[in-house]
Amino acid sequence: MPITRPKRVDRAQLMLSAAAVAALATTCLEAPAVAQDAPIGIQRPRAQAPRPVAKPAADQADALPNSDIPAVIPADDPSVTPEVPDDLEPAPRTGQRAVRKDGDLSEPEVPQLRDGIIQTGEPEAPQDGIDPTSIDTRTKDEADLFEAPLTPSTFDQLLFQVEDLDPILDRRPERLFRFEPYDPVGVRVGSFVLFPQAELSAGAFSNLFHSPKARSDISFDVRPSAQLVSNWRQHALEFRVSGTATFFNQFDTENDKAYTLETRGRLDITKRTNLQASLSHDVSQESRSVLEARDVGTRADVSVDKATLALNHRFNRLSLQLRGAVSDYAFGDSSTAGVTFSNASRDYRETGQAVRASWEFKPTLSAFTEVALNQRDYNQVDASGLDRSSNGERVRAGLSFGNTSEILRGEVSAGWGDQRPSTATLPTVSGLIVDANLTWRVNALTSVLATARSDFAETTGTGVGGIKVQIAGLELRHAFHRYLIGTAGIAYSDAQYAGSTLAENELRETLGLEYFLNRETIVFGRYAHANFNSTAMNASYDSDEVRLGVRIRR
Repeated sequence: MPITRPKRVDRAQLMLSAAAVAALATTCLEAPAVAQDAPIGIQRPRAQAPRPVAKPAADQADALPNSDIPAVIPADDPSVTPEVPDDLEPAPRTGQRAVRKDGDLSEPEVPQLRDGIIQTGEPEAPQDGIDPTSIDTRTKDEADLFEAPLTPSTFDQLLFQVEDLDPILDRRPERLFRFEPYDPVGVRVGSFVLFPQAELSAGAFSNLFHSPKARSDISFDVRPSAQLVSNWRQHALEFRVSGTATFFNQFDTENDKAYTLETRGRLDITKRTNLQASLSHDVSQESRSVLEARDVGTRADVSVDKATLALNHRFNRLSLQLRGAVSDYAFGDSSTAGVTFSNASRDYRETGQAVRASWEFKPTLSAFTEVALNQRDYNQVDASGLDRSSNGERVRAGLSFGNTSEILRGEVSAGWGDQRPSTATLPTVSGLIVDANLTWRVNALTSVLATARSDFAETTGTGVGGIKVQIAGLELRHAFHRYLIGTAGIAYSDAQYAGSTLAENELRETLGLEYFLNRETIVFGRYAHANFNSTAMNASYDSDEVRLGVRIRR
């Protein structure tokens, strides 16, 4: 039997077959790939999107037969060292803001809250090692108000934007107190808004001359006014003019012919710094309640020219104000029984300087302190040959409730003041001073206005160095109906003459009613009773006044 030799196998063919078998086995046994998380600070190269496959269990690789494939590398691979923040330079936690500094325009980005998420609990404490004073603990709303330009509230329809010249005379608390169903809309004049107004009224007086021997009379009054204010995003400019013309039926010596011209401006130098200034010219007739005008005769015209300048700067919660003023007082001649008397010896110039520091706890509450000086220089000596020039100081501290709240606005303060005459024979006037200009909006129908003012007035009384005058008032305003608003008030004034036993006080009660016919027309009625008491003989009196009128405005 012949021997059959095995066929010779080609070596290349054998190697090719082995490679095909190995490739097929590898394909069948291969496990799905899982992406590995990149360590912190290392950017993973961009790869093609994997095909959707089922994610294997964590121990699937171990269950594979004859598997020597390593397991998936975990995300927290200990072989990779992540970047660790340097604890030597602690920083604010997430959501905390660093305190802003002047000149720093950077602002750490604060994560914005999503709708529907309510933050609860106390704010997180600062990171250990960081200065706690470097963390801004205010709410975002409070911080936004601080970062806003140093300007008054912008929602006031009358655009009162220059009010820091003398904070105690700020018109915005009065504006909140006089809530009305209609706000004046004004007339747009380019980038300005004009607010015109005219008041016509008739009055009846039981004691026109404010004397123990009462003499009555009736009058007709015309009070026009106009206010032109800018409506700019930055800076502000305001012009105001007002006048009073009173015509009495019997005693024309009591006719008033008064007017006021005023210009105010604000220059916004930076976001936190502004410069405010005003110029005014005022002419009025001296009141019969003044000691020098109590004789029956003509009343002297009083002219006041005043210039005021105030520099305001806010650091953060701390605000500083430097202000100065110059006022010229001129008194015209008066006559009695055909004899003319000159009042030139009463003319004087007053210059004043003040510095005010305020610390703001929140936008609606600040504490402040103020130091003010003044110098009063008379043009000439008085009838007795005395120079009545003097120097004065005022120191006060108080609380300010800001001008943005719709509930409480204004400020109140107390302190000490004096006025020292240059002539040694005249006594110094000094004492406690209280100032207030505060409105409390009790509810939608009722508001309360509290006012107080202390000053040291001038006089030519023999041996009198000056008059310490204090005035305090409280007024209630209530809406009986949307268009019918009533007021009731009480005011008390006290005058002490330094160097004399003369002392005077007055208690005044008022009632009022306003009815708004429409946006432009208001009819009103007012009643006032005054009880005046004086230590001087035959000087005390009572008086009553009734006034009816209409106010027209735009």
